[in-house]
Amino acid sequence: MDDNNTFSINRLDLRRVLLNLGLSEKNIASLFSMMEKSHRHINAITLASTLEKMGITRDRIKNVFRRFGMSDTRIHRIMNQIDEQRIINETGKLYEATLDNS
Repeated sequence: MDDNNTFSINRLDLRRVLLNLGLSEKNIASLFSMMEKSHRHINAITLASTLEKMGITRDRIKNVFRRFGMSDTRIHRIMNQIDEQRIINETGKLYEATLDNS
């Protein structure tokens, strides 16, 4: 891994990793399709967020990133950025709260 925290992995190796995580063929095809649309690239935040949406736990995602050679500090930053994005997305939504003082 270089200073930009980028890495390359061939399609077959990525497929093996995704299968080992327990992703279905449908989810793997969906992820590869997403990557094809962005010139076979995906940033780590999007990858982690997508894997979470597909039911993969954060601990398993972290282990995959470690296998890719990412430092724990970088992984922690990625997970924090995912949480920050969720908070930003939630703040735009309106909620109604009522207090019952009976």
